[in-house]
Amino acid sequence: MSKAPIQDVEIAEEPIRLGQFLKLAGIAEDGGHARELLEAEQVLLNGRLETRRGAQLRAGDVVAVGERRARPVAPRDPGA
Repeated sequence: MSKAPIQDVEIAEEPIRLGQFLKLAGIAEDGGHARELLEAEQVLLNGRLETRRGAQLRAGDVVAVGERRARPVAPRDPGA
């Protein structure tokens, strides 16, 4: 059984807090939901359990909740 593809999520600047990223990626509905996911120990950051909402993410980090996986990416250069 293969893993779900990783969703790339553009961020405005690095670092981004994990709670904010969960909302931006659509994994959490709001800040309260993000907190619930973290408190329930359902969030993995780069394969390790993460419970800190303020954990700092950088481009390339992989966040997983259940079958969903997402990673922050730098914004694309509009001139490229």
